Amino acid sequence: MTGSDARTGPARRALDARAYALMVLLCLVWACQQVAIKWTAPDMPPVFQLAVRFAGAALIYAGLVAASEGRNALRDGTLQAGLQVGALFALEFLLVAEGLKYTTAAHAVVFLYTAPVFSALGLQILPEERLAPVQWAGIALALLGISVALLDQRQQTGSLSYVGDGLCLAAGAMWGASTVVLRRSRLAGAAAIKTVAYQVTMGALLLGAYTFVSGQTDLVVTPRLVFNLVFQTVGIAFLSYLGWFWLLRVYLTSRLMLLALMTPLFGVVLGAVLMGDPVDARFTLGTVLVLCGIAIVNGAELLSLRR
Repeated sequence: MTGSDARTGPARRALDARAYALMVLLCLVWACQQVAIKWTAPDMPPVFQLAVRFAGAALIYAGLVAASEGRNALRDGTLQAGLQVGALFALEFLLVAEGLKYTTAAHAVVFLYTAPVFSALGLQILPEERLAPVQWAGIALALLGISVALLDQRQQTGSLSYVGDGLCLAAGAMWGASTVVLRRSRLAGAAAIKTVAYQVTMGALLLGAYTFVSGQTDLVVTPRLVFNLVFQTVGIAFLSYLGWFWLLRVYLTSRLMLLALMTPLFGVVLGAVLMGDPVDARFTLGTVLVLCGIAIVNGAELLSLRR
């Protein structure tokens, strides 16, 4: 694709120094959210926190979209795709929240971050997104690295752990599917604020409904909870998602998704630094494998471009 079309939007670029820097920053921010949610879980259930943060972000984005597009906001043909992407987005978070009831956080994050594989498979129909065999080997190596770094085989997760693992794997599929729908629909050419508006609005509605239906409405207002909700709403659901969907609109999606594999590793590091979680040699080895996998995928592309 050399130009643009209604389905896939403008042509995507290979990753450059700006894309790498922004992705490292985003992965750090996303890793912080796991620590922040765990930190304030005694004050407010995680799914309730997610519903509140999406609701706050939805109000911000609704105002921005209304100011920029006015009455034409829902007349550009993106509504159907927006509702689909938003529903997949909400379902992803719901599956993770439920999966954590049966499996460990380490297992959950491993299966959630299979999303790059699902998105890469779904995007192979687009010529510019296709991966060479050596790049698929890099993805496999990166996923192996995450498993080595985070899966603790010595920890017994209970007889229902496979249920939690399956739910989190399904969440990874939902994330990958939402990326494919976004990339192959009219949303691919829409403004980043429009794309995020659909997602956070659907997230607020569906997770909010689930919070009340499931009775997870316990609330203890504390300074740390207020700080955390502001951080999640403004820092994550507003600024980080805006940056992420801008990147998806400019750069090759499958390459960006692979870089997102850094998030769980950053999460473990932050957990060790801020919450005293242990880090051992297995994590170090896994980190090396992930970085090697990322280098293989993106290095092969850089060599191809030079040739």
